[in-house]
Amino acid sequence: MNTNFEEGKKHRFLQIHAQDNVLVALQDLAKGEEIDFGGKTLVLSTAVESKHKFAIGSFKKGDRIIMYGVLVGIANQDIAQGEAITVKNVDHASSDYVLGERKSHWDKPDTSAFEGKIFNGFHRADGSVGTRNFWLVIPLVFCENRNVNVLKEALDEKLGYKKVKSYENEVESLISMYKTGKSTEEILNADLMATPNEAKRTRLFPNVDGVKFITHDMGCGGIKLDADSLCGLIAGYITHPNVAGATILSLGCQHSEVGTLQNEIRKRDPQFSKPLTILEQQALGTETNLMQEALKRTFAGLVEANKNERKPAPISKICIGLECGGSDGFSGISANPALGYVSDILVSLGGSVVLSEFPELCGVEQELSDRCVDEETATRFMHLMRTYNARAVADGSGFYANPSPGNIRDGLITDAMKSAGAAKKGGSSPVTAVLDYPEKVKSMGLNLLCTPGSDVESTTAEVAAGANIVLFTTGLGTPTGNPVTPVIKLSTNTKTFLKMPDIIDINCGTIIDGSETIKENAHRILDYVIRVASGEEQPKAMQLGQDDFIPWKRGVSL
Repeated sequence: MNTNFEEGKKHRFLQIHAQDNVLVALQDLAKGEEIDFGGKTLVLSTAVESKHKFAIGSFKKGDRIIMYGVLVGIANQDIAQGEAITVKNVDHASSDYVLGERKSHWDKPDTSAFEGKIFNGFHRADGSVGTRNFWLVIPLVFCENRNVNVLKEALDEKLGYKKVKSYENEVESLISMYKTGKSTEEILNADLMATPNEAKRTRLFPNVDGVKFITHDMGCGGIKLDADSLCGLIAGYITHPNVAGATILSLGCQHSEVGTLQNEIRKRDPQFSKPLTILEQQALGTETNLMQEALKRTFAGLVEANKNERKPAPISKICIGLECGGSDGFSGISANPALGYVSDILVSLGGSVVLSEFPELCGVEQELSDRCVDEETATRFMHLMRTYNARAVADGSGFYANPSPGNIRDGLITDAMKSAGAAKKGGSSPVTAVLDYPEKVKSMGLNLLCTPGSDVESTTAEVAAGANIVLFTTGLGTPTGNPVTPVIKLSTNTKTFLKMPDIIDINCGTIIDGSETIKENAHRILDYVIRVASGEEQPKAMQLGQDDFIPWKRGVSL
């Protein structure tokens, strides 16, 4: 993959793989502009926007479009040399896949810069190490959401965890303008000064990073598979290394039963010993009884959780979730390959990474299947891919429908094109395990986890699988996070980094700009990951309190 740009040089276009018959515009290119490539000069027959692709030679209707060395589309009409590739002249297409030979050999990266590196984390009885120390409050069914919010109102500020940033002063300014007779136009043109952050309250429990109050819309009224999956997902959070203990609220009559949750906990941690309180409202009676019991037991749990302090751990105890959202035409040539390099370093040092979003692996199934360590693992991957796509097709929306309008606008015009770039987050190491939602990581190395392409649903699942850090690449800018795991946001281009500095942590656009190689960028990312894992840095998503949590309903979600 030809993505190590010459440092210090601004490039106009790029051929990603030697077999590709399209080039990527790295800046806006005008119609009639001459492109010197492969010892020849081609003239652009159309203008080509930055991030979009154009034909190296001419295509006939039915010809294959190759990018990243794989099939990403079929020409649905004749395409001239130098013409832009668009949704009007190319349809989605991807190659079929079969059980092939094992290709487990890979070139490990130089890890000398990170050998012996440690982070300071929270050690758990099962041998895992947390990058944070949270208490969890979550309902087994949506009927208990209000009670979770009542607990939040009672505990958050008193314990010193309430986010202080608000826009109340701005609202007061608008009210004042209205009361003094300002016109609508004057109100719309007013400059509302941002409210400065107030001093934070001192935490009562300094070793507890927070109490996370999570709500959802599941637990009853759906199919049994969804109820059981929810219990597995919640069990993944309870047993997560970043969670010290939990308070679970149950109504008592819902499909997501307490017994199912307890079985799912034992599956993940047979010797489970964390403080865990499960309260059923129908058994306790009044809301007062429920609230008082929840408050007392949660407070007692926090006292125990506060006894755990950060201690050194090898970086092999870091499990990284690999995620993307708001992808653009640069995702697969800057941020995603940089994450792939990080993945390969961590895997080489004995760590774990999780690559998910199965609709965004469409077109690269053969490569990933061949990289599986054994035929059983490869067969499971192919089965999950085929089953998921078949369900989507049956509902009238196969993997081909995955790219969003924003993806298409910024150069990802087919699902296979988007997927080929998204898969680069997984690096080149062998696939050691394939997991179905909501299973937990048990193997070191690269794990594939079946989730939707929806970034929040996928991030929610990666954390349940055990990711104690999530690296999230975005081209367009995606404001999201997770309740218990730090989500580090990386921009694929410098423009987004400069435009949205409040949600982006690291700029990978330096690779496109030519000021940094993929290796240099990856080293910078991993250095930051270690600081975040030690609690020395707070990613923007955590600073903003972006605690997004969406369970996957196993009906079709792309």
